[in-house]
Amino acid sequence: MIQPIYLYGSEVLREVAKPADLNDKENIQNLVKDLKDTLASAQGCGLAAPQIGVSQRVLIVDGTGMTEVYDYLKDFKRVMINPVIVEESENETEYEEGCLSIPDIFCSVRRPSSMTVEYYDENLKKVTEHFDKFACRMVQHEMSHLDGDMFVDHVAPIRKKIISKKLFAIEKGRISARYPTKIK
Repeated sequence: MIQPIYLYGSEVLREVAKPADLNDKENIQNLVKDLKDTLASAQGCGLAAPQIGVSQRVLIVDGTGMTEVYDYLKDFKRVMINPVIVEESENETEYEEGCLSIPDIFCSVRRPSSMTVEYYDENLKKVTEHFDKFACRMVQHEMSHLDGDMFVDHVAPIRKKIISKKLFAIEKGRISARYPTKIK
């Protein structure tokens, strides 16, 4: 079911999400379905459970819509339950990021250029996978949501000042998005 996406200023986006209960397979399946439906409706490339108001460590990424720019993402779709970073590179890269919870704001953010993550897939099978390039960026961005962190927390202070009025407007609900939103 399509859920509203919680916007910047919502408390759930600043909480450290709790681990998903792997024994509650039905709840996880319903949450994953809601994430997939909501992401498809919003036409994004990633979504974490806190963004739909659920404080659980579950996220999805889908790079298939970005193949014109990044052809290596043509089959890149992941459901990640209780992901944990095992290793990150010391090298960093800078990409411009945006977020469904912060509509119409884009900023350059530096993050590690590669990492290895352990997680459970949607069949609750444990997976260890290495990510690099933009796939790594997508996973890092969504994993940050699980720790109550947002990409605007990592921008240069001058850039944060420049976007502060837009962030305030989002926080007060003075924004229009092409998908259902909520502030709480």
